[in-house]
Amino acid sequence: MGELANCPKCNALFVQSQFRTVCDKCYKKEEESYEAVFKYLKKRENRKAQLDEVVEATNVSKELILKFIRQGRIQLTNFPNLGYPCEKCGKTIREDRLCGDCKKNIHKQIHQMEQEKMISERNKQSNRRTTFYSQSPKK
Repeated sequence: MGELANCPKCNALFVQSQFRTVCDKCYKKEEESYEAVFKYLKKRENRKAQLDEVVEATNVSKELILKFIRQGRIQLTNFPNLGYPCEKCGKTIREDRLCGDCKKNIHKQIHQMEQEKMISERNKQSNRRTTFYSQSPKK
């Protein structure tokens, strides 16, 4: 079930759910904006438009168009020049949340941390092995 929240656009009180992130009034405005964007992109001559061209032609904010893309309402497979920014570096991508370079960098860092952890554990184990007692202590 949803929880009570303030609309991030107009500050009105509404019940927020995983599907609704704005109040009814703002939701209707977003739907009108979506219709304008979809109508523009549906035309054959506009299918190769880039994000800035869509923003200029429809007067819909870039952030809102990106929201439609992230929600899956605008399928990028149909529009070859549309994309959205990588969450780490901002490079334009068409799938996932990170570009290939950022993914590689993160995997490299994880691998390096795992190697350091293994070396640290080996050092701890080797330090334990060096202590031997040949006689039991006398009381």
